[in-house]
Amino acid sequence: MARIPDLILLDINLPDIDGFELIAQIRQLTSVPIIFLTARVSDQDKIHGLSAGGDDYVVKPFSLGELAARIDAHLRRETTPKHQDQVAIFGAVVINYSTQTVTIGAQPLALARKQYQLIEVLSQNPNQVFSREQLYERIWGYDAAGDDHVIAEHVRRIRQQFDQHNAVTPIETVWGVGYRWLS
Repeated sequence: MARIPDLILLDINLPDIDGFELIAQIRQLTSVPIIFLTARVSDQDKIHGLSAGGDDYVVKPFSLGELAARIDAHLRRETTPKHQDQVAIFGAVVINYSTQTVTIGAQPLALARKQYQLIEVLSQNPNQVFSREQLYERIWGYDAAGDDHVIAEHVRRIRQQFDQHNAVTPIETVWGVGYRWLS
């Protein structure tokens, strides 16, 4: 299972997304300290970075000793226990295990309970292949009377929701065996 880091080092100039845009997405998920490491030196950039949710702003080039001291200072402040949701991030897919929700970008998926449970089992065991029988037993229980073919129907419906959000589902069919979550 992917976990939220203790601290994030973030550059503003990223290849696919601007660091200011990315920090807004990160702040929707967690309040861990974020330190900008960047070549942008203007006061306006520093103010923007700190206003956007950054906790610190270090300009390149910097000494590793100073960076280590800043990291230690931020981690010391984070030692007080806080409630944090258990969240896994797989590209644009965010699974909040505490609230039992799945979002793509900022859009929540309208999942039935068993569909969420299927995603939960697979995503907490990335790249592990599960047969339909194993998934059925984990979700419905060992004593449940029913047909494990319902798993294929739930996977189909989950994939439809991913398609509606223009996203590729991380659930892969392993023909003749079952399903796995691609991480």
